[in-house]
Amino acid sequence: MDKVHRFTADKSGIRLDKFISEKCPEFSRTYAKKLIADGCVTLNGHVAKASLKLSVGDRVNITIPPTTPSSLSAEAIPLDIIYEDDDLLVIDKPAGLTTHPAPGHPSHTLVNAVLARLPSLPDSGDASRPGIVHRLDKDTSGLILVAKNSPALANLQNQFKARSVVKAYLVLVKGHLSPESGFIDAPIGRDPGNRKRMAVIDNGREARTQYRVVKYVGNCSLLEIRPETGRTHQIRVHLGAIGYPVVGDKTYGVKSPHLSRQFVHACRLGFKLPSTDEYAEFTSELPPDLEQALKDIA
Repeated sequence: MDKVHRFTADKSGIRLDKFISEKCPEFSRTYAKKLIADGCVTLNGHVAKASLKLSVGDRVNITIPPTTPSSLSAEAIPLDIIYEDDDLLVIDKPAGLTTHPAPGHPSHTLVNAVLARLPSLPDSGDASRPGIVHRLDKDTSGLILVAKNSPALANLQNQFKARSVVKAYLVLVKGHLSPESGFIDAPIGRDPGNRKRMAVIDNGREARTQYRVVKYVGNCSLLEIRPETGRTHQIRVHLGAIGYPVVGDKTYGVKSPHLSRQFVHACRLGFKLPSTDEYAEFTSELPPDLEQALKDIA
């Protein structure tokens, strides 16, 4: 049986898809747009578009279709789990492992590996991403969160939305970055010349990245990066845009004889545990391939 959510807009000017993702934090913005595109959302009784902006008093009805059985299969892929409780897993993801199934990567992902450990994961609004709170690029290594139940998923998603989660990355760029600390504040959107890439563009979404030079290594800089927003490929796009491309990054950076992948590692992750509201922080050391690259470049 379909489930219906009913809301009344309490402010004007907000896009319909954003309104839905705010009122239903268990839904991603992408899932909200899909519901609208599938005709599952009405505004004052009429089917609406995602980009439509609301007025105070507008009535929004959201019909959630029955969940279809997931076609995802469990796969016995080793995982480095550094923390687990009743609500979540903190996993140290290796480079080369895609976070969730997508076109071109239908299987052998982090989600498939987690399903071998947990028979069911909470619905994130996207059948290919059960339990996924955030994601890391395939060739980025390091810490990633997976929720084990729906309340924990909503809680963690809200922490990310409020930008209260501490995320730090170790990143190697070409050149000696100066000044040694600062912010990159530049909007990011789809590259008009290549829709498969992201780029800094005037009408993009707000994106802010904090950086600090840890040390200079040869003609490169090892940085600690703290992204304040979570745009697709944000770190790599921002650093390339200011003239310090990520080493080993074939898309936005510079190739390196010392690396077969981009030098980006999610080294620190801090958040409040859903069950206790207690702050917890986890760290991950550089994996061997990145450590070796530093030695070779030095």
